[in-house]
Amino acid sequence: TRLMPTRSVDFRRGKRLAKGDHIVRWLKPSLRAVDFADSDLPEYLDVRETRITVDHAGFRAFKIIIVTTLLDDKLVTVEDLKQLYRARWHNELDLRALKETLQMDVLCCKTPELIRKEIWAHIISYNLIRAMIAQSAMKHSIEPRTISFKGAVQTLAAYQPIIKAIWSDRSKRRFEIYHQVLDAIAMHRVGESKA
Repeated sequence: TRLMPTRSVDFRRGKRLAKGDHIVRWLKPSLRAVDFADSDLPEYLDVRETRITVDHAGFRAFKIIIVTTLLDDKLVTVEDLKQLYRARWHNELDLRALKETLQMDVLCCKTPELIRKEIWAHIISYNLIRAMIAQSAMKHSIEPRTISFKGAVQTLAAYQPIIKAIWSDRSKRRFEIYHQVLDAIAMHRVGESKA
């Protein structure tokens, strides 16, 4: 995670791993009893503070400090941490896809048991759509993340009557429609990845 601006960093302290990369011990903050019970948190936590440069084509590079519990600098390099930090954005996009595109932002069921089923139905749907995106990307030799999730959902919705009509059809036509859907999904590219 990115270091909170309320915390200060002194790279001269702690166990130095490299320039702008060290391990320090954070002591348990003094919290009010209503916030956390004393037994909930350990007395300290060893963390790795690392300065990375965030560079994105077309934008000015800037430095940030990230904090992790991945302490082994041989196993997890600064470059690995940089890539992990950059990849975290996909988590945000995936949550947004679940909540907005699949309309999971408001759950309709009233009982906890049905809410769990509703959540599982959304997660299964999400994974099935991601599987179709992966198959489409593989077929067209492109990265799966360059295909729009929302575009894939819209494509599947557009093909739904055709899919329903041929569902029980075991002929070659069913296979052809499947490949047409994969081709249509690949047409929906995101951002700078449009060809």
